[in-house]
Amino acid sequence: MLGAIIGDIVGSVYEWHNIKTKEFPLFRDDCFFTDDTVMTCAVADAIMNGGEREDFIDSMKKYGRMYPDAGYGGRFGAWIFSENREPYNSFGNGSAMRVSPCGWMMDCGFTARTGLWPSNGREGAKLSAEVTHNHPEGIKGALATADAIFLCRYYFGGFHGDYEAPINGDPAECKKRLKEHIEAEYGYDLSRTLDEIRPGYRFNETCQNTVPQAITAFLESAGFEDAIRNAISLGGDSDTLAAITGSIAEAAYGIPGWIKDKAISYLDEPLRDVLRRWKAFYEPRRRGHTP
Repeated sequence: MLGAIIGDIVGSVYEWHNIKTKEFPLFRDDCFFTDDTVMTCAVADAIMNGGEREDFIDSMKKYGRMYPDAGYGGRFGAWIFSENREPYNSFGNGSAMRVSPCGWMMDCGFTARTGLWPSNGREGAKLSAEVTHNHPEGIKGALATADAIFLCRYYFGGFHGDYEAPINGDPAECKKRLKEHIEAEYGYDLSRTLDEIRPGYRFNETCQNTVPQAITAFLESAGFEDAIRNAISLGGDSDTLAAITGSIAEAAYGIPGWIKDKAISYLDEPLRDVLRRWKAFYEPRRRGHTP
């Protein structure tokens, strides 16, 4: 989930000052974390507390109220500070930018052993969305992002079944399979290149006009940093776009140590504590090949 946080921090200074180039300082002194980071941590906290519907609601309201000025959308901000616990039919991109911890709970080992799609993290991804974003497009955006994270972990991580050789040595094939799955499962058009998207792309807070572009930014990338630069270069809702791209790129490439350290320096202690607790929660599962 740190990939999402990094994308958010890097993109924070470009959301209202879009650039259409990959040539920019990755971190600036005036970068900051936004609601994308806060809600990603809230989703992780909810999973660690049980991962049920009420856990997601409790964590989102808790962390939202801890960071009241993080830049929430109008309806989500009103929901955080109300007593209302019902969703409001949103299809905003917030469901996708916060979902990354769910993608890491999907069991690669189970898929390698059985050839079946894991249901555990995917159900969590759906729950994490529909507590607020219960419009079909809001749920779809979260599920597509979680699937992309899982498939990167599976293919780039070298998992394979009894009758299939690992393909982690062939990044192009890994990305091809991911692209085919997302297009077939969710109907997103991933045929346009970044150069085709960039000139006309404008600020948009919907899943359907953020998630496909974020996935394309990953598909055309050569590494983690390059993926973040691709996403920022499109313009639009830069921090959220880069958060989604970064969450996928982390699963494929990992994150260079210096980028991790620099990003964490922008976080305060409560958010760093979530990252520490998540690592302690997740690491035993990773070693057993069963998040």
